[in-house]
Amino acid sequence: MGLASTLAAAESASPVESLDVVARMIRDRLNAAAVSFLIVDFTGSSVVRLGAADSVESGEPPERVALPGTLYADVLRTQRPALQREGDRLIRVVAPVTNRGDAIGLLELFLQDHPDDVAMRQIGATAHALAYIVIANRSFTDVYQWGRRTRPLNLAAEIQHRLLPASLACEAAQFTVAGALEPATHVGGDTFDYVVDRDTMQLSVTDAMGHDVEAALLATLAVGALRRARRAGAGLEKQAFEANQALIDNGRRGFVTGQLLRVSLLDGTTEFVNAGHPRPLCLRGGNVEEVVPEADLPFGIQPLTTYRVQRLDLQPGDRLVMLTDGMLERRAVEVDLPSLIVRTADLHPREASRALVAEVLRAHEGRLQDDATVMCLDWHGTHQATRSADAGADLTAASAPE
Repeated sequence: MGLASTLAAAESASPVESLDVVARMIRDRLNAAAVSFLIVDFTGSSVVRLGAADSVESGEPPERVALPGTLYADVLRTQRPALQREGDRLIRVVAPVTNRGDAIGLLELFLQDHPDDVAMRQIGATAHALAYIVIANRSFTDVYQWGRRTRPLNLAAEIQHRLLPASLACEAAQFTVAGALEPATHVGGDTFDYVVDRDTMQLSVTDAMGHDVEAALLATLAVGALRRARRAGAGLEKQAFEANQALIDNGRRGFVTGQLLRVSLLDGTTEFVNAGHPRPLCLRGGNVEEVVPEADLPFGIQPLTTYRVQRLDLQPGDRLVMLTDGMLERRAVEVDLPSLIVRTADLHPREASRALVAEVLRAHEGRLQDDATVMCLDWHGTHQATRSADAGADLTAASAPE
């Protein structure tokens, strides 16, 4: 069962039933006792079983499984399938459902016999196809959004989540980028974004003043203006100018801090703009140093503000950590971020960014007063054309299923 045939079968079904179709195909092919898909929630702390081969809309309450200490966590971290005997008869197989570093979920099967190499290749190919199926169908249904929510979102959080990129991580030959956001009890307006073009990758981290819906609306104006200017081909200076004017012209009372980054995928030249935002941290050679930029005014403070485009010395092997002030305020000051960045250096940016946010959340005993956001960029260099970029588990990247 190859990728093409799996995708073709899924396309014949509705956006929701496509999971059932694929599950039935592999169940019948491998004589599996059960097949199911588990999706990772927004926080990366648990998985939710969306359904088995019968239906993803069974009407049953969703089964949520906390990840720490489980086989699921090991598979997500290593991005390699794992096997485990269940009782005297069944073999459980868990495979990662991942596309370009975005760990979407897991494919789980219970088999009567130990799978051979051919069966494992089929399972790997099916899991890989499932990632494409979810990505292709999630804009048509709320099923995947429903599964990713650890708790119901209020209006401000709903707006905030819609401002984030569709995939919270991206793996490419030259770089790996991932972000994590833990909203405060009253949403604080944090966002992050990234985009990859033919010759460049761009990312941003922003933090709107205030809380709840007002902060979410400020963030919407800023992110919308940045994306509009970026998609029109504007450079960083123009993007920042447009974000500032959007807040000024539309009468919002408040401001948004931000940091914009643009990296050439041809030669590694890196530019950035700092609009009153906390300084990023750079891990290089086992040491963490604070990047000290020239800071301009936040967006929305003063009309016709000019923003300076600065150079950043980004070298292959560097890890750049961009964050919001929720990672630095109140009890978060007790967290030694530089040491934690060093200790998580061997983790994929996906896991590293979550680990940083989780530590701040623990310092606040689970109740943040301000959003905590991290965006982690690993720069591999421009001469990495042969580097695997399908899954991404560590600094060498796991190979994609055959």
